[in-house]
Amino acid sequence: MKRVSFAEFGGPDVLQLVDAEEPHAGPGRIRIAVRAAGVNPVDWRIREGQFQKVRPIELPAGVGQDASGVVDEVGEGVEGVEVGEHVFGEGSSTYAEFAVLSAWARMPEGLTFAEAAGYPSVVETALRIIRQAGVRSGQTLLASGASGGVGSAVLQIARDRGITVIGTAGAANQDYLRSLGALATTYGEGWVERVRRLGHVDAALDLAGSGVIRELVELTGDPRKVISIADLAAPELGARYSGVAGSVPEALAEAAGLISRGKLHIPVEKSYTLAEAAAAHIDSHAGHTRGRRVVLV
Repeated sequence: MKRVSFAEFGGPDVLQLVDAEEPHAGPGRIRIAVRAAGVNPVDWRIREGQFQKVRPIELPAGVGQDASGVVDEVGEGVEGVEVGEHVFGEGSSTYAEFAVLSAWARMPEGLTFAEAAGYPSVVETALRIIRQAGVRSGQTLLASGASGGVGSAVLQIARDRGITVIGTAGAANQDYLRSLGALATTYGEGWVERVRRLGHVDAALDLAGSGVIRELVELTGDPRKVISIADLAAPELGARYSGVAGSVPEALAEAAGLISRGKLHIPVEKSYTLAEAAAAHIDSHAGHTRGRRVVLV
């Protein structure tokens, strides 16, 4: 089978499309014929070696953790899913023709494979950080860098829970944030005052790692109310860094429910082939995403 792999840490040029042995579903796992894989910032952070001190991996290594596809192997002890079903979920080395998933759910009716691949990690992250922020119905949450996949999920999940969200993004994405129910404003000089004019902030999320932790602490008045998923130095300023996933199966089940009820939709901004994985990482690293990027297989 074809798989995107890297044999050394570095820039996007280390990614190669190679022939590899097919993986197989062990106990508690399923294998899918991949139709699409989600592109996440964690993919290129791992490729760069940013997590080697905390989560070391052996090289050569595959790329990707989110995928959608058709079940073609069911491991020992797995119940409730059959060969031929369409699922989306999380596993390893998903930029490939076949991948093993450790968590999955049936794809909601009407969802394309490309769309489904964009949900697993971002919805788990969104649910986790909303919970960690401790915001409740009637309160206001600030999302810095709100137009990407996690931000898109945060805005819609929070809205469904009666939480007001203020979102910051580039000028080109203001209407997009408003379409998801957010109070929107731009980055740049004076952004803190623009946020203040939109309302009191009860908690804040740093989704882009753009060096705004001090300002978010200033806006909330309490560093414990600030959570980052992108700035490893956030704890130095008293804020929290959230990087350990909670229950992915529970998150997928909740995502499926929200999608089926029409309460969650994350658009696919751009798709790539396996051979274009490096371009996908370059674009992801550049930011300014509206929704999700996916690799089609």
